[in-house]
Amino acid sequence: MALLDWIAPESGLRVEGQGVVLRPPRASDYPEWRELRAASRAFLQPWEPTWPADDLTRAAFRRRLAAYARDRELGAAYSFFVLRGLDEALTGGITLSNVRRGVAQMGTVGYWCGRSFTRQGLTLAAVRAMTDFAFRTLGLHRLEAACIPENDPSRKLLARAGFAEEGYAKAYLKINGAWRDHVLFGLVSPLKGPEGPDEGVSV
Repeated sequence: MALLDWIAPESGLRVEGQGVVLRPPRASDYPEWRELRAASRAFLQPWEPTWPADDLTRAAFRRRLAAYARDRELGAAYSFFVLRGLDEALTGGITLSNVRRGVAQMGTVGYWCGRSFTRQGLTLAAVRAMTDFAFRTLGLHRLEAACIPENDPSRKLLARAGFAEEGYAKAYLKINGAWRDHVLFGLVSPLKGPEGPDEGVSV
């Protein structure tokens, strides 16, 4: 039996946050996803890997869904769309990737937000919901994140979500066609283990 078999789009998995809902992407999300990504392309491209020529096609979206399902089956990554709680409009996406078990028990958080949904607290709420999912549901011990030094909104968001700035990595990821330095962040679970949170810790 695969790790966390129940985490599949058809299972109805939903992670509730403050004003947001996280759920796995579905094939029916394609038109809304394409519209949001296309409208936000100039806004997102400076902070993301170069988009393939066919990135917004339905075939490419299907490949994404297949990759998400494989990663989820292996317990290696969990990809969600971020929906506004009020009307379930698609606002962006968030992923817990590079999940390591054994003595590590950690994963990496990454996210994006459509341009029209910025500065509304939705991505911050999504990151907080993802950390709760990672620590409480998956039982991870530590989360990591990284962003380009010039990305002040992302640096501030991670700090507000409880992440601590831990270091600086030269030429860390290839972003928009160039190897870019990144600021590294980390967050250790406040939970004591399977018994629950340490006394006096509010999560």
